[in-house]
Amino acid sequence: MPAQLTVTVDGDERAVDPGTTAADLYTGRPEVVVVRVGGELRDLAHELADGDVVEAVTVDSPDGLAVLRHSTAHVLAQAVQEVFPQARLGIGPPVRDGFYYDFDVAEPFTPEDLKRLEKVMQRIVKEGQTFRRRVVTDEQARAELREEPYKLELIGLKGSGAAAEDAAEGASVEVGGGELTMYDNVRRTGEVAWKDLCRGPHLPSTRHIGNGWSLMRTAAAYWRGSEKNPQLQRVYGTAWPTKEELLAYKERLAEAERRDHRRLGAELDLFSFPDEIGSGLPVFHPKGGIVRMEMEDYSRRRHVEVGYDFVNTPHITKAHLFETSRHLEWYADGMYPPMRVDEERDGDGNVTRQGQDYYLKPMNCPMHNLVYRSRGRSYRELPLRLFEFGEVYRYEKSGVVHGLTRARGFTQDDAHIYCTREQMKDELGSLLTFVLDLLKDYGLEDFYLELSTRDPEKSVGDDATWAEATRTLEEVALASGLDLVPDPGGAAFYGPKISVQAKDAIGRTWQLSTIQLDFFEPELFELEYTASDGSRQRPVMIHRALFGSIERFFGVLLEHYAGAFPPWLAPVQVVGIPVAADFVPYLQDVAARLRAHGVRVVVDDSDDRMQKKIRTHTKDKVPFLLIAGAEDAEKEAVSFRFRDGSQDNGVPVEQAVERIVEAIRTRAQV
Repeated sequence: MPAQLTVTVDGDERAVDPGTTAADLYTGRPEVVVVRVGGELRDLAHELADGDVVEAVTVDSPDGLAVLRHSTAHVLAQAVQEVFPQARLGIGPPVRDGFYYDFDVAEPFTPEDLKRLEKVMQRIVKEGQTFRRRVVTDEQARAELREEPYKLELIGLKGSGAAAEDAAEGASVEVGGGELTMYDNVRRTGEVAWKDLCRGPHLPSTRHIGNGWSLMRTAAAYWRGSEKNPQLQRVYGTAWPTKEELLAYKERLAEAERRDHRRLGAELDLFSFPDEIGSGLPVFHPKGGIVRMEMEDYSRRRHVEVGYDFVNTPHITKAHLFETSRHLEWYADGMYPPMRVDEERDGDGNVTRQGQDYYLKPMNCPMHNLVYRSRGRSYRELPLRLFEFGEVYRYEKSGVVHGLTRARGFTQDDAHIYCTREQMKDELGSLLTFVLDLLKDYGLEDFYLELSTRDPEKSVGDDATWAEATRTLEEVALASGLDLVPDPGGAAFYGPKISVQAKDAIGRTWQLSTIQLDFFEPELFELEYTASDGSRQRPVMIHRALFGSIERFFGVLLEHYAGAFPPWLAPVQVVGIPVAADFVPYLQDVAARLRAHGVRVVVDDSDDRMQKKIRTHTKDKVPFLLIAGAEDAEKEAVSFRFRDGSQDNGVPVEQAVERIVEAIRTRAQV
């Protein structure tokens, strides 16, 4: 009998017989769906070798969920080719909360098609087909997939040395830099029901998919993300370890839909996107303008308190400015095309004066550099903190424009801090504290940080400077006590950044504030200050957007509060509702007392019945409804009605005014 093998299983050394598979190690543990062997994910059918280090991967772990979802994508593709035999396969990767698969089909999928596909998928899942891996050569793969042009293209790109993710987003689940593998879906009879090019790993069988999955929607998608390629039909689905988790996910989606800022913006008359103006260019209505004004005014007050100087810069500039900053070299695809102006011609059409290109600005930092450079600077002025609500314009593809959260024109609450190298770390620390405190004032509490580091292919400067900047940001982030998550290659071309990730009321994460450390823009603009010893030194530049943009933060807060802003932000803070018309003058006197404290209050003197008025203003999510009838007027009191339908009756007017003013002052939610 061959000698036994020694393997390490979840930290414990164990002797096993030759031929032992990972599945043998986890008999009776159905939650283990794949294993990690030597750091690589493997199927449970993987045969162990001497010295292997094996770790269990459960279905509820991030890797386990990805395997579950990718396996479900395979079942979807099998069902599509059963129902639509002429369908050609694209790619089918797992994505956040689910999966998708792209298909080349004659007609777009309909909702009825999805129902048919789900029935076929249910049958395949119950059938318990096994996912079996086998290694193939490029030639074998081409022979087996000769009817699949998109798979053949991926094989060809692999052979040319192209990276999988360069080939197509999500293609790494199919081809990588190593060997090619196929996965067969095998029935219990041993018959191969279907096969696909795939790196794996997969679940042991389709039965492990269970009943926690669903097809969600369809969309069009260009092959390999290019408009020059054929348009495929993409089917999105989701998969979870249990039916209960699937239902909870769908409820989260339903709640997110109810909170969609675009829908709430229309219902509450806050903003719109007129076709006459253009995609991604919002217009704020009076009520939305009030919310925005409060957001901006409070932010301005806080910035004044900590020593920021306010500046203002134009919306357009000559091309040379962005040539100096190198944005035209690194960021031109995100900018609107230039406007050619100031060219002059004579009567014969000959150019007598050359024109110049002007660009809508996509960011404010180059102009702030000009403010800094406008005169000599001393070390005594540093740190110099320049702040602007600066409107910028970025050309986003129409497919990614999304309400206020991904717009083409927006207002950055933009600051640039110029300091000495010695001041840099302390300034970053106090800046991060200021950012987090201000976000908390707007009602967000749950944060973590992300550290974006250099992409060598898309950056300027030397390694040593990048290393110093990255190390400094990391130290500041860790000192905050918040979790720090790496974002390799996600930095801007000029420096690393910390981004503040905030969770909203339903647990979604939004990237908000960013803090970027920059040694290179000061070099490009030749910025200097006179040091204490009389020498000329370069300042360090810190880029900081606190909200990201006013528009995006508005959308985030609107969804966070589901439209029910706290009183200090609410466009209308109080509505007076008379029981009958006779009590309008009484409520107008109460309203006058509130207005004296700066409260935004109206009295509804319309002909509607009282109950309809209550329904209307509750639907508008007004924080305080003050109701008054004969008894209230006699006692100089009002009745509070809140958004949840509860009431507090007979509150003296003086006390009512104090309660409302205090709620606004403390930024409380009611």
